[in-house]
Amino acid sequence: MKNNKLYLIPTPIGNYDDITIRALRILEFVDVLLCEDTRETGKLLSNFNIKKKLVSCHDHNEEQMCSKVIEYLDNGLNIGLVTDQGTPIISDPGYKIVANAAKANYSIVSLPGATAFVPALTLSALSPQPFLFYGFLNSKRSKLLKELDTLKNYTFTMVFYESPKRINDTLKNMLEIFGNRRIALVRELTKKYEEVIRTDINEYLNNEFVIKGEIVLVVEGIKQNYQNLSIKEHVDLYLQDNMTLNEAMKKVAKERGLAKSIIYKEYHKDK
Repeated sequence: MKNNKLYLIPTPIGNYDDITIRALRILEFVDVLLCEDTRETGKLLSNFNIKKKLVSCHDHNEEQMCSKVIEYLDNGLNIGLVTDQGTPIISDPGYKIVANAAKANYSIVSLPGATAFVPALTLSALSPQPFLFYGFLNSKRSKLLKELDTLKNYTFTMVFYESPKRINDTLKNMLEIFGNRRIALVRELTKKYEEVIRTDINEYLNNEFVIKGEIVLVVEGIKQNYQNLSIKEHVDLYLQDNMTLNEAMKKVAKERGLAKSIIYKEYHKDK
């Protein structure tokens, strides 16, 4: 590994007080700062009296920027990567930059810090573990429905990012595919008008909620009533989720409080 590094630097999602001391130190240390939007990063740096060379790096030019980043690193420069808010790469640009730098054998340092889905999950009052962070669903309805269909049998809590313009349509689609579920809509995290709406999909759609700002949508997983399933149906449910037969039987045995040998015998009795 070479001595100079690529730093992934989380930035506040709404409240500048959430910046870490380490993030400020690294922002001052790096030679070049890659930014999703130089204007947004410029405001942040100005607030902390930091002056830095800013280079635009976003969804539309990230492919082209990969070679430029390697050039910077080859010249011995330390590079920082930030997005407008939160942790780089998490539903934001940066993955290609990181993959390319790793391939070139450069050290990459990812700083801990602000991200929206963790506080949303802990505020939701839904089971925090296990959980799936999904990010943004596809904007095309046909593809979105396919995505939801793959998620409908998951038993763990799911976390999505969504926009105010799409939230009602997204919840209507979830009601169609998931059925009614408990949800939490967390908006404007860390900002003055932070709000958590804990409800279910039906109740939300039947009320005239006014939603503005950035949204994190937390949705409970399916509650399986295993007593309504035969052991074979129960095992087959997990086989559909691409588990091996052994994994599925082990999981069913645990959930039903039975020995795996009983599950094996019951599953194969009609074969």
